[in-house]
Amino acid sequence: MATVELRFSAQPEHVRTARLVAAAVARRAGVEEAVLDEVRLAVGEACSRAVGLHRVHGLTAPVRVVLTEEDKAFSIEVGDEVPGPGGGPADTVSGLAAVQDSDGDTEDEMGLAVISGLVDDVEVTSGESGGTIRMSWPVSVSSDLP
Repeated sequence: MATVELRFSAQPEHVRTARLVAAAVARRAGVEEAVLDEVRLAVGEACSRAVGLHRVHGLTAPVRVVLTEEDKAFSIEVGDEVPGPGGGPADTVSGLAAVQDSDGDTEDEMGLAVISGLVDDVEVTSGESGGTIRMSWPVSVSSDLP
């Protein structure tokens, strides 16, 4: 399992870099070319959401992006440091349910809706240490490998 971790200050101009890094690592991991635009868009939405949350809450902590290459999947986790509602233990919601259960503003809900439309396998986790959007895509196994 190969992992790349990226941390950047919560500035909108860094979102583009995160999208480029995610696409490059996804391509290397074996994600199909036709899906790379979806990876870029989903990562852009998730990172923009995290940047917005950090800025609204006045946080100086970096936004965290973890890209993991596994045997049959490629996953990306985008994390923020904004405590979830109530500051209790982590709460995980999958896919479209995250949008329907969202207590955030309309822009936040729109970003989650875009992500759930682009990614079949998505989970949104919120807890006392912050939130995470975890997305994953299947990888192609090349028949050229020995």
